[in-house]
Amino acid sequence: MKRSIEFFIVGAAVLAVLPLLTTPAAAQGPAGTGRETAPAGPPTPRLPDGKVDFGGKGVWAPIWVLDWADKKYVDQAVDVPFTAWALKLYQERRANDSKDDPEGYCLPPGVPRYTGTPYPFQFLQMKDRVVILYEGASHMYRQIFMDGRKHTPPDRINPTWLGESIGWWEGNDTLVVDTVGFNGRTWLDYVGHPASEDLHVVEKFRRPDSLTLKYEATIEDPKAYTKPWTTNFTVKFRPGWDLLEYVCLENNKDLGHIGTTQPK
Repeated sequence: MKRSIEFFIVGAAVLAVLPLLTTPAAAQGPAGTGRETAPAGPPTPRLPDGKVDFGGKGVWAPIWVLDWADKKYVDQAVDVPFTAWALKLYQERRANDSKDDPEGYCLPPGVPRYTGTPYPFQFLQMKDRVVILYEGASHMYRQIFMDGRKHTPPDRINPTWLGESIGWWEGNDTLVVDTVGFNGRTWLDYVGHPASEDLHVVEKFRRPDSLTLKYEATIEDPKAYTKPWTTNFTVKFRPGWDLLEYVCLENNKDLGHIGTTQPK
């Protein structure tokens, strides 16, 4: 209950000052970093086979990454290589204050945006797959298949909000996730970096100590970007926290603000 109240208070405060936002309060650190800093936690937990265990008694609690290219939220600023189509669309979304943001309609955030929403998530690691449970947005789960399968051929794949994710290990320390098969209806972040049906995301998850998750996403979408670009940030582990029930459609104030027609 305490954490629920904390999230409500913080969320309300962020929404109230969003137009003036410069640096997220929960991510302040030394001058020039724009993110919190903390001493390293206990050693990285590992599974019996030596691979990193991304689970544990607690949750991963990210900051709200409003912009995957802005150093206020990520480790390094990115000069996003827009195509003409994507730049025009991005500028339109900035000009209208992201009023058509699909997440405002309680639609799934997609990838990589789900990792940068201000709600916790958990990993469930099994022999043939990794499942990520998300508290926020649409309260969904994501399957990452680890059984050596290949992606479904493009002419047979069923496009979805979260795509088709296939993972593997680089050594014992890095989980790599390759995702294709998106439906083209998600935004990469709040500020509106576009994505199309051709979106291809490669993510890397690392846990250098028990309290730290290093996240990296490489975005490739030939319709939206002239070349792939990579972004990364850090997520903190909150021991003892649990995922809570979250119903996005319940008492959703955004709908009255942004209109009643869902974005296409």
